[in-house]
Amino acid sequence: MTYKDTLFFVGKCLTTNHEEHNRLDVEKELKAGLVNWDNVVKVSTSHYVFPALYCNLKKANFLDYLPNDLVEYMQHITDLNRERNEQIIEQAKEINELLLENNITPIFLKGTGNLLSGLYNDIAERMVGDIDFLVDEDQFKNSIELLKKNGYSEFHKNIPDNTFINRHYPKMIKEDRISSIEVHYKMVSDKRFTGFNFEFIKKQLNSLYGYNFLSYEDKIIMTCINKQFNDGGYELKNFSLRNSYDLLVLSLKTSPLSAIKKISNYSLLNPFLLSSNKVFNNPKTIDYDDDQAANSFYQSQIQGINSFTGKKKRDFRKTLLRFKYLLNLILKSLHSKEHRTYVLKRIKSMF
Repeated sequence: MTYKDTLFFVGKCLTTNHEEHNRLDVEKELKAGLVNWDNVVKVSTSHYVFPALYCNLKKANFLDYLPNDLVEYMQHITDLNRERNEQIIEQAKEINELLLENNITPIFLKGTGNLLSGLYNDIAERMVGDIDFLVDEDQFKNSIELLKKNGYSEFHKNIPDNTFINRHYPKMIKEDRISSIEVHYKMVSDKRFTGFNFEFIKKQLNSLYGYNFLSYEDKIIMTCINKQFNDGGYELKNFSLRNSYDLLVLSLKTSPLSAIKKISNYSLLNPFLLSSNKVFNNPKTIDYDDDQAANSFYQSQIQGINSFTGKKKRDFRKTLLRFKYLLNLILKSLHSKEHRTYVLKRIKSMF
């Protein structure tokens, strides 16, 4: 199995409980006994969907087709991830209560927001890094001060505060807590999506058990923007099964295409819908505009997925993206004292 074969096989496995045609395809491949499980582990792990893969294969009653030692390993990792997520939920509860008591309303984003809203059949499905949450910009500084008074501190001690050029305060940690946190005052860095902000999402927030999080439609918009622009996916032309799996689960709740059409420049997000649909072998719930730009984007992803040349192109795009960021920072420092001070402090921290 090539990397592409493995990626698309894992994609189909993640949809076996929602798409009958994929369930039949996966069972056929499993019965043939030609699956390279080492490759499956590598790909699903690198895309942070290893527990989700296990949960879906288990629910589909396909575990008997897998090697026994692999099933034991998958179960072990999934159990560990479930325990971690339980601790993340407890930590989010602690943060939520602290801020609400001080008249600050946190809105939990991304993986943590999905866990708290009960999006997944099993909380073990989602691998979560940081606890991300959004607060009103007017409450941002108070939130940081309050968290610091309650034991949180910057993860990187020597790196200067870059909040003014970022969408959140630098990563923070607290002793004896499982996860780092990122406090956002905005959700998007790219200027083309500045309209997707606190004022936009607060109109239709969802709440459950005292937690606040985005509506399903706004979760879809956030997932698309986060993959394509906050994480550079639009320029890097790479796949991310974790983001696409979130989109898949959200698509069971509402139409992704209708969701992104709520915002301007939605056509820039449409390629992610098409790409996710293709990597999951055409689930009916992920709709998209079948336009030239989206197809061109997907073809660029496919062309570079296996070849040495494709890898070189992805590496070049990463370097170019980093160079453009640094160049923009340097140019701004010529005219902005705030940027200039940050650049000088950043250079000093390197020595």
